[in-house]
Amino acid sequence: MTTTEPLDVQPTPLALLLLGREADPRSERGVECPGDLPAPSDPDLVERARKAKASLGDRVFVLGHHYQRDEVIEFADVTGDSFKLARDAAARPQAEYIVFCGVHFMAESADILTSDDQRVILPDLAAGCSMADMATAEQVAECWDVLTDAGVADTVVPVSYMNSSADIKAFTGRHGGTICTSSNAKRALEWAFSQGERVLFLPDQHLGRNTAVRDLGMSLDDCVVYNPHKPGGGVTAEQLRAAKMILWRGHCSVHGRFSLDSVNDVRSRIPGVNVLVHPECKHEVVAAADHVGSTEYIIKTLDAAPAGSAWAIGTELNLVRRLAKAHPDKRIVFLDRTVCFCSTMNRIDLPHLVWALESLAEGTVVNRIQVDKETEHYAKAALERMLALP
Repeated sequence: MTTTEPLDVQPTPLALLLLGREADPRSERGVECPGDLPAPSDPDLVERARKAKASLGDRVFVLGHHYQRDEVIEFADVTGDSFKLARDAAARPQAEYIVFCGVHFMAESADILTSDDQRVILPDLAAGCSMADMATAEQVAECWDVLTDAGVADTVVPVSYMNSSADIKAFTGRHGGTICTSSNAKRALEWAFSQGERVLFLPDQHLGRNTAVRDLGMSLDDCVVYNPHKPGGGVTAEQLRAAKMILWRGHCSVHGRFSLDSVNDVRSRIPGVNVLVHPECKHEVVAAADHVGSTEYIIKTLDAAPAGSAWAIGTELNLVRRLAKAHPDKRIVFLDRTVCFCSTMNRIDLPHLVWALESLAEGTVVNRIQVDKETEHYAKAALERMLALP
């Protein structure tokens, strides 16, 4: 049984802005793009992409994140989550150009893990990540001062989610911490607690809380939220000393919008539905779901699901639509009734990809993402600790 009705969500004017179909220069950064972009309606756009990519041959390696538009995924050499793609790039040393169809922190990670001879390209510099932007180097340094004043810094091990800037990864490396993905967050936290008494989890509070409570058996009282926009993080020294998990007040703008009402609504509409959500969702959503896991887990779960089963998926809409199309024998619906695209991920569209590929084919390197050597050194140390996790 199939249905398209729950996926047939209607974009609002704001959604069109977030999707990149409208622009507000006052609220965007890095939207300037040297040269002329081909119009999205250009009937030759697909052929131009094919021609430019073919002319580059093995010199270019195109990475496509799961949340990308279908028109972009069509030209990806590999697809996956952010860390998988960065590792795939590092495994292709013969590729002179790495075109990362994702967001800024992902391209930074690829630059960190690839050789100096490889150049990482982000087709649109406006493709950032709201979660990664919720923790700046200055804010995190101030947080560490607060922890020091509270007398707990020596007992804290930082664990930063892959969805963070190179600066935050470097901070983590400098302070003996590790990076984690949504797939290995439990192992990362277990390692961190073997090194210290407390964890500073950056920048997604929901993944940190869900992993601590669901997977490690902690209580919500073991967690405290540090808000960088309040003096002292909005917490007292006593609260920091009593906490095991110090959670940064950050979240994913996509996964954070799902609510308990969304879960209750879909259960009332589709009897027997399986609710499958990403661990970046709020704790009450995760607690009410039937299955919780990373993007790769979501894909594998649906691949293995029996024909005729019904699933409500709490993750980015591009991926949900792609999964529904790939599994016509199952009823796959979107958990929420409204648009939930990753707004900045959708900045990477076919016009920007064509522009990047054609520029490279002409010998012009555009939108290169390059992490400075010191930041790269400490960020790589944190990433290598993750790779060494048992």
